[in-house]
Amino acid sequence: MEYVTLNTGANMPLEGFGVFQIPDLKECEEVVYNAIKTGYRLLDTAAAYGNEEAVGKGVDRAIADGFTTREELFITTKVWVTDMKSEEAAYEAVKTSLKKLNMDYVDLILLHQPMSDYFAAYRGITKAYKEGLTKAIGVANFYPAILANLCKTVDVIPAVNQIELHPYFAQEAALENMKAYGIVPQAWAPLAEGKHGIFTDPVLTEIGKKYHKSAAQVALKWNAQRGVSIIPKSVHVERMLENIDIWDFELTDEEMAQITAMDLGHSEIVSHDDPAFVKYIFHLHS
Repeated sequence: MEYVTLNTGANMPLEGFGVFQIPDLKECEEVVYNAIKTGYRLLDTAAAYGNEEAVGKGVDRAIADGFTTREELFITTKVWVTDMKSEEAAYEAVKTSLKKLNMDYVDLILLHQPMSDYFAAYRGITKAYKEGLTKAIGVANFYPAILANLCKTVDVIPAVNQIELHPYFAQEAALENMKAYGIVPQAWAPLAEGKHGIFTDPVLTEIGKKYHKSAAQVALKWNAQRGVSIIPKSVHVERMLENIDIWDFELTDEEMAQITAMDLGHSEIVSHDDPAFVKYIFHLHS
């Protein structure tokens, strides 16, 4: 595993494991346990996923069985929009997440969307950070202009910005903007949620042949090589093993450019510019 250093000085694994869309709590607990057993040390959840308790139980089991220690793990969770109405609401949401996870602290708290009163909410998670409830704070889905505005306004610069990043949505300008502020990019949907035929993509497949790797492994490596932290998700152990097996090869500059050239310049998963999406988010988990 390779690591990236956050602006707090903490080391975050470049690859982690996401639990989005695993609502079945028993399954989620088992999946987290298996992910840790497989070698993942970064676990990414969120209040909105409804599975923080299961993540906590999976972690507790893995620690009890000697596969890891709490200190070796990097746990991320996120404050949802409904808890971003005020500083106090966001601060309390952090404490609620810790209770559900059964942890004294998490390693990273993110604001899940740039919606509601995100400046007040950011002050709330900053308070949690200063009190040691989280080792770092950051944001998710904050696009360049919004992120720049936040950074020009707040006391503590976000350590991480988690956005959609994969070969079909490379977001090079967003990465440059984050770099300017010393913020680490993290990719949700690093495998494009399986869209665009990514698992059989001819460009990725052809490059993969040279290294005896799958198209998915090439896509993950491309992001990691750009300094992007990745959090692929799978409920299948064999896929978990495949996704984490990307640290024994290096793509050439030409191959990196080939993959970046696949960029469509827009998301086909979600549009944050669409007012209908904002309305949808406010009705979700409300």
